[in-house]
Amino acid sequence: MGTVRYGIVGTGYFGAEMGRSLAARPDAVVSVVHDPENARQVADELGARVAGTVEELCRDEDVDVVVVASPNWAHLEPVLLAAQAGKHVFCEKPIALSYRDCADMLEATTSAGVLFMAGHVTHFMAGVRRTKSLIADGVIGDVLFCRAVRTGWEDPKPSVSWKKQRELSGGHLYHHIHELDLVQSIMGPARVATMVGGNVAHQGATFGDEDDMLVISLEFDQGFAAMEYGSAFRWPEHHILIQGSLGAVRIDMREVGCEVRTPERAEQFLLHRTRQEDDERRGIQSDRGTDGPIIYGSPQDRPPRWLRGIIDEELDYFQGLVLGGEPLAEFAALTDGSAATAAIATADALTLSLRESRKVRIDEVTSRS
Repeated sequence: MGTVRYGIVGTGYFGAEMGRSLAARPDAVVSVVHDPENARQVADELGARVAGTVEELCRDEDVDVVVVASPNWAHLEPVLLAAQAGKHVFCEKPIALSYRDCADMLEATTSAGVLFMAGHVTHFMAGVRRTKSLIADGVIGDVLFCRAVRTGWEDPKPSVSWKKQRELSGGHLYHHIHELDLVQSIMGPARVATMVGGNVAHQGATFGDEDDMLVISLEFDQGFAAMEYGSAFRWPEHHILIQGSLGAVRIDMREVGCEVRTPERAEQFLLHRTRQEDDERRGIQSDRGTDGPIIYGSPQDRPPRWLRGIIDEELDYFQGLVLGGEPLAEFAALTDGSAATAAIATADALTLSLRESRKVRIDEVTSRS
């Protein structure tokens, strides 16, 4: 395959930027796009054609790979149609809003023999990769505990985005699945999940219906994790703290930077590729107040450099796989859908825990499907 031809389903803020990233590559072209609202302006910018339906795009002879960047609730159909058409698939996170849908995606792409990569872009942050390398090298010993926090405060918006409607986005837990996914990439899949929470400060017509405070406990084969999500926190935090038997690492996505500490060393390192990107992210969070870097832009808005940087890194890697490259061990679980599916299985167990006020074993979810 010389030039890889991409079709993009969903050309909103994120999908449009992925299109720009792909179109900038000498060995890639965006040939077809589909989006009921945004397709025309993005197609004109990228020199692509507009498909009237998802099925039309997936069956187009000028499409080798389908990128699914539609809203969270609308991922299943394009993934299944792409697999039926024998097209490789890149699907944005969360790949689905239920374990059952994830399992159907995996079955379809595996049976078709096509690549299925999940868009969990935080794995491509320089600081996350360095942290995983330190853990693999035994610098902090056995991982015993993780604490992941993604909290802030959100004021009323002029309109209620689909991202704030639980049925469409899954709420904080699914829409912000990155932290849960990262914890499991470090500790392995959780065995038991517990979650409490609710909507404590954002009722009314100017808000969606997602829970604005979620407090999570996870049990693993070895160790535990605690997590907090939500928009009802006036003191915002966004970090992952990894505690090991010999030391600890903190990845701070709000103050922006990483640090490893052991009895013999204390070393700081960047979150992103350059200090300029770290400084830009830190400045955005300061300017935006307590809701941090949550950005709901339109297709014509360009993401900040730090976000464009990790999008480029992720799609560089995916493009290499499409062209026949071997997956790196650190990303292998991203390129067969297994990590994304494991994250959704745990999210489903946590949702059941909240609904039934009890501990839930993850295999309760996976064995039902």
